[in-house]
Amino acid sequence: MKFDTAPRSPRQLRWSAIALAAALASGCSVLQEDKIDYKSAKQVNSLEVPPDLSQLTRESRYTVPGNVVTASGYQVAQPTQRIATAPAAVGDVRIERAGNQRWLVVDRPPEQLWGPIRDFWQENGFLLTLDQENLGLMETDWAENRAKLPQDIIRSTLGKIFDSLYSTGERDKFRTRLERTANGGTEVFVSHRGMVEVYSNERKDSTVWQPRPADMELEAEFLRRMMVKLGVSQEQSKALVAAGAVPPSSRVATVNNLPVVQIDEGFDRAWRRVGLALDRTGFTVEDRDRSQGTYFVRYVAPDATRQTAEPGIFGRLFSSTPKQEATPQRYRIAVRTTDNQTTVSVLDANGQPDRSGAAQRIVQVIADDLK
Repeated sequence: MKFDTAPRSPRQLRWSAIALAAALASGCSVLQEDKIDYKSAKQVNSLEVPPDLSQLTRESRYTVPGNVVTASGYQVAQPTQRIATAPAAVGDVRIERAGNQRWLVVDRPPEQLWGPIRDFWQENGFLLTLDQENLGLMETDWAENRAKLPQDIIRSTLGKIFDSLYSTGERDKFRTRLERTANGGTEVFVSHRGMVEVYSNERKDSTVWQPRPADMELEAEFLRRMMVKLGVSQEQSKALVAAGAVPPSSRVATVNNLPVVQIDEGFDRAWRRVGLALDRTGFTVEDRDRSQGTYFVRYVAPDATRQTAEPGIFGRLFSSTPKQEATPQRYRIAVRTTDNQTTVSVLDANGQPDRSGAAQRIVQVIADDLK
């Protein structure tokens, strides 16, 4: 008799414990991709160390100086109309959209929204690793959408006992940013970041975690659910989120031998869109000065955020977590507007123009998300 002695990957080992029972089952597994059922991946030692915001020196609690230019009202009965700004409203809550980005505008002060939004994330199965009301920022821990797991007879019988053996190989986290508007209301931005587990070598005996693209549909779904939390009905929330897309309005260009992003919009909307793009694409916004049009950020290139190889199934079961070794770099993202056209450029930590290859890559990352 021959035995299979080939090395097994951690993902294969997770399933080997129930392989015999699976062989007795009939039918195919069904992925519940139309459902969301999040569970925090770990109580501690998440995949990524939360951003260290202890060095902040500026007080920027929701502050938005100057006047805010808002779009005209949008009729809920026309959710598919293609217009440049496409907002829609129910009561004191409305949604605005530019390109693939959406955000909420609520006619309530941030102080009234912070508690309900915090409760919202906890009710949806998330732990908060960042809860900074003074900065208007909250961020969830890495969590797994358990609705993506096979819902077959094997998991229904054994899953309750060995549920930790099941894994989708994906993790998600969400950042929520609140900014006060000039009229005392609040803009609410939700951005997604994802990680995926992949094999680290050709033998497929170990895995690493690496970034995967932001999921705009997940962002839209959580914005919709947040609207329900804030008093909008299920039917109304679906109609608001269904507002049509608008054509891209941004491009990469070179100005004074510097790489920049050009956006065909005024400062207010460009500022919001750039902030959401930074949240989505791996930047940590340490501070922001809207009056000067500057975001102060830390950034780690995606290739540098890969995790080291996993120690295996037993290490995972005992909460062993791979660690990051990449060192983030500090930059300033400058947003400047002239004649209703906005230019986004990258400055170094001292506020000087950055002509490095890193600046070119950062510009491209921002431009790609703004499309």
